[in-house]
Amino acid sequence: MFNPSKLSVSLLPPATDLLPVEGRRYTLTHSDKTGDLFLSIGYQYNYPVVNKLLRDEFLAKWISQNGHYMMKGKVYVSGGEFDEHTAENRFMIFQREAELAITAVIYGDRRFFAHYPQLLDSPIVIKYQSNYPPFNKTLYHGAPHQFMNSY
Repeated sequence: MFNPSKLSVSLLPPATDLLPVEGRRYTLTHSDKTGDLFLSIGYQYNYPVVNKLLRDEFLAKWISQNGHYMMKGKVYVSGGEFDEHTAENRFMIFQREAELAITAVIYGDRRFFAHYPQLLDSPIVIKYQSNYPPFNKTLYHGAPHQFMNSY
């Protein structure tokens, strides 16, 4: 369950509540110990906060395709350092936690969505990156408005 009090949001300059739209990037990390979530919003991903050993971050950005916006997310499942069983477990965890991650992004950037309510109907897709074909997938996860009732 998403708990807004567990979310810390950092707006990385020069990003604001208004800009950018296209290319707006989200980096979501968390603490396994406390359950706290940390969201960075900016023109670039906030790679310095990513744990290079765990690789359990959620990254997303706004892109424009054929005049329509889409939120495109990605998670790193495996690149060969995990066996197939571990990759499968990571894939299942990331799928299960996708709703929480998306909700945190939508809630954390709610002032942005107040300025661009049309984005609330945009599709959200997440690329699950893996060297194992069964876990290397792009899946549709709905639209931002569907996650607004989670908080």
